[in-house]
Amino acid sequence: MSNVSIELILCDVGGVLGTNGWDHDERIAASRKFGFDPDEFERRHQEAVDTWETGEMTMNEYLDFTLFNVPRSFARDDVIMFMRAQSVPHPDTVRLMQSLEAKRRWRMMTLNNESAELNAYRIDLFGLAPIFSAFLTSAYVAAQKPHGIFYDRALRIAHANPDRTVFIDDRPPNLVPAAERGLHTIHATGTDSIRAGLAALGVTEDDI
Repeated sequence: MSNVSIELILCDVGGVLGTNGWDHDERIAASRKFGFDPDEFERRHQEAVDTWETGEMTMNEYLDFTLFNVPRSFARDDVIMFMRAQSVPHPDTVRLMQSLEAKRRWRMMTLNNESAELNAYRIDLFGLAPIFSAFLTSAYVAAQKPHGIFYDRALRIAHANPDRTVFIDDRPPNLVPAAERGLHTIHATGTDSIRAGLAALGVTEDDI
């Protein structure tokens, strides 16, 4: 039995609760489907993504800047549909989080980098609203992982004690600032790794 007393579970979304929404591979796939120049799009994406994911740009503004800055033979709505189609939940991990939430022993929130529009879509698609009490998303918090200010703001919003908080993420660089602030961290490589990491901290689906 762990001597740690966890009160708050912070969970990434893309790569943990489901697929990444609009990562490099998804953008390459879009360029192949619609036939646009992937290098030019990627250059413009890198210029816009921080602004978009910190809530200072809408999806339409992002697409205007990155893709529809010139006439296209395809429609904006088709691109948005494609972007949404890249989101697929990880059912086993979602079920694990549902089981933990049902115990009513821990507060549970997400902590992720995402644009406001995709984040809202994925919350609904993955069925996250009944599980997590808050969504500490870059577009709402106006900061991004792995910048330290994101974790500082998240802890203040959650009014959380770092040594009673665990953060789950699939990308090790995102875990470093959390650990530096005293949070417990779990590198998610699948549902089993998350379950084992939580169990080591005394967070389990079983009655104890």
